Amino acid sequence: MFSQISLLARPGQIPATIWILGFVSLLMDVSSEMVQTLLPLYMVSGLGLSAVTIGLIEAIAIATATATKLCAGVFSDLIGSRKWLVVVGYGFGALAKPFFPLAEGLGAIVAGRFVDRVGKGIRSAPRDALIADAAPADKRGACFGLRKSLDTVGGFVGPLIAVLVMMASGGDFRLVFWLAVIPAVLAVAMLVAGIREPETAQGRDGRQTIIGLLRRSGDLGRGFWLVMAAAAILMLARFSEAFLLLQAGAVGIA
Repeated sequence: MFSQISLLARPGQIPATIWILGFVSLLMDVSSEMVQTLLPLYMVSGLGLSAVTIGLIEAIAIATATATKLCAGVFSDLIGSRKWLVVVGYGFGALAKPFFPLAEGLGAIVAGRFVDRVGKGIRSAPRDALIADAAPADKRGACFGLRKSLDTVGGFVGPLIAVLVMMASGGDFRLVFWLAVIPAVLAVAMLVAGIREPETAQGRDGRQTIIGLLRRSGDLGRGFWLVMAAAAILMLARFSEAFLLLQAGAVGIA
């Protein structure tokens, strides 16, 4: 216990790569949550879409991200590189943000959500692999925890900014959506300028085959597959936050 407290007291023990990835996650989550907090209400009140349509959009978005995560993780192992897949993923996330303030109908919203979720799918697995490559073996848990903690800070700050801007602007959805572009662009710039591929990743043999990787999946062990099975069962209880926000509006929360 005391060693963990000591570790938290000496942040210099965590590599700079982890801190940068953490702040990149924070900025992108601020951007994404500024949009996602208001998007369901905007689709209903501003564009006149139904809850069923919103559900279909969310289903497409989640399915896209899930499928892309698997492909991106495998591709990252095939090419033996992490950073540029992460850059592409966050780049897609930044590219998607202007779709929302420019949207005049369903098509632009669907396109924006699709591009955003493709970006999330592309970056997630290579980013986590990059953390594992850069983290010292005895501090791996702290490194993953730091990245996720900063990401969660962004998940709090983003909606807070959105609410404050809405209050100050008299309910200007598009202003919030345009402001969300700023932290997304900053996240990509920080990632490009600040991250270097760890030597362990640069030295990885990029001539692996998909068949070879699938054959090696058995090496992951029984414990891994049990965790995956438990996660799959828990995910059956998941529903889109969009419906929670719509229900909040329906019961009178401004």
